[in-house]
Amino acid sequence: MPKADNPPIDPITLEILWTRLIAIADETATILKRTSFSPTVRESNDYSCVLFDENGDTVAENTIGIPSFNGVMSRALKRILQQYPQEQWLPGDVVITNDPWIASGHLLDITCVIPIYHQGKLVGFTGSIAHMADMGGSGWAADAGVVYEEGINIPPSFLYREGKPNEDLIRIIRANVRVPDEVLGDIHAQIAAGRAGAALLVELLEEHGIADISPISQQIQAKAEKAMRRAVAAIPDGVYRHEMETDGYDGQAILLKVAVTVAGDEMKIDFTGSSPQIGHAINVPYNYTHAYTCFPVKCAIDPLTPRNEGSYRPLSVIAPTGSILNPEFPAPVNGRHLVGHFLSCVVYGALAKAIPDRIIADSGSAPQQYTIFNGTWKGRPFTTILTICGGMGARPSDDGLSCTSFPSNVSVGSMEITEAVSPIIVWKKELLQNSGGAGRFRGGLGQIVDLEIRADGPVQMSLMFDRVEHPASGTAGGQAGGAANAVVNGKQAAFLKGRDHVLPGDRITLQYSGGGGFGSPKERELEHIESDLRNELISKEAAVDVYGYEV
Repeated sequence: MPKADNPPIDPITLEILWTRLIAIADETATILKRTSFSPTVRESNDYSCVLFDENGDTVAENTIGIPSFNGVMSRALKRILQQYPQEQWLPGDVVITNDPWIASGHLLDITCVIPIYHQGKLVGFTGSIAHMADMGGSGWAADAGVVYEEGINIPPSFLYREGKPNEDLIRIIRANVRVPDEVLGDIHAQIAAGRAGAALLVELLEEHGIADISPISQQIQAKAEKAMRRAVAAIPDGVYRHEMETDGYDGQAILLKVAVTVAGDEMKIDFTGSSPQIGHAINVPYNYTHAYTCFPVKCAIDPLTPRNEGSYRPLSVIAPTGSILNPEFPAPVNGRHLVGHFLSCVVYGALAKAIPDRIIADSGSAPQQYTIFNGTWKGRPFTTILTICGGMGARPSDDGLSCTSFPSNVSVGSMEITEAVSPIIVWKKELLQNSGGAGRFRGGLGQIVDLEIRADGPVQMSLMFDRVEHPASGTAGGQAGGAANAVVNGKQAAFLKGRDHVLPGDRITLQYSGGGGFGSPKERELEHIESDLRNELISKEAAVDVYGYEV
């Protein structure tokens, strides 16, 4: 709540300032996107930008930032401030880190923080996280045994000090990554965006004659907290439980277990009983667990209030140390999304018992199923990340969205760009018929993609696939969505969560899972069945056998 020495700002002025702060975060994000070097940032939007007050609390986030990045940045900055307190910062400083236990959960994400000074005083920070094309080590893969194999780990360090570059750190990064120009180009795009955001915030303060951002920050956070508490209080008090299994690793399924306790305007989400951490890289550091627990809850119960630090205060997340959702160092974590993205599904499974009209069925795009290629093309190293999505779960009042990421919100990069910057030919990319789970409202469809390798020689292919043995389940009588799979030259891929080598001329078929259905298929309206038939989203056989359609 606002401090006594900070009188309340009138609602109209507060709304104007709040909207301006979000606009600054959005403009910062636009600068990062347009100055980035890699398709991962430029095409797939795998980044986020945030404004903080001087205490490290989030004030505003860019509108379409990655939820896990937005959710961890304040926690990361506060850890950085423990190492470098506010009085140690100077104008022109830039601190970066990719420590999985401090920031966003794996080494491939660089967190970049820049201080903001106004009238000689530290008034806040700009921050961003962006997914790098490479961070050395084994490359992006889920089969490492310890975090040391996964790449270079950068503790919170000054990349710039009073505007002067840390050439030693820059040389270390350049010497340890496969595509240094892309990686360092993206880091400097983050710096350019952060500096621009800082300038825009100072411009706002000067325009309104405001000395610092704290009074605005406190009242914005209080408004967001109040909205979230009101949303939690509208849920009937009680304990709501759910559990589910994922494909896990090497035939060993992962159990996710949750108890959601609602008491008044507070919610406790407890994952006690979930699987212990394992020796493969699908463990989920706590920051990532916290982010992908809180975000889907907010989507369900308070979707319209802009997010900031106050949004998450009514929520507490418990994940026992040593569990798959809170592993101890040096657990491997490169593929943490392969479990972390399922948290929306297990939490929604619990909340379905309390607010069934506010949640969606399981999404086939949870988890995001990546394919990463590393090799040589035209005599130069290349790294390509295919960001392709399955279908979202059906909604209580409408079909699920096809080929749409959730709970992440990365975009599917242009296949033409992929072909232009890598030795990959895309022969087919189309919706996968019958992959949307049947229901009164159908799950979103997955897709099927057919590729050919045209590299100079062997290429390392890293698959990160799930939903093969455990497709997205339906809700309220809805059926499961279609399963995922990967095939190389007509044969089942050897490793669905690991690395293999493919050769020039090899054909790879990637099948992405569909979302679960909502409600009984027998309740689906006739016009929707016939529309799906006309558009070949379902087959005639499915219309008859599953929906009871009479030809």
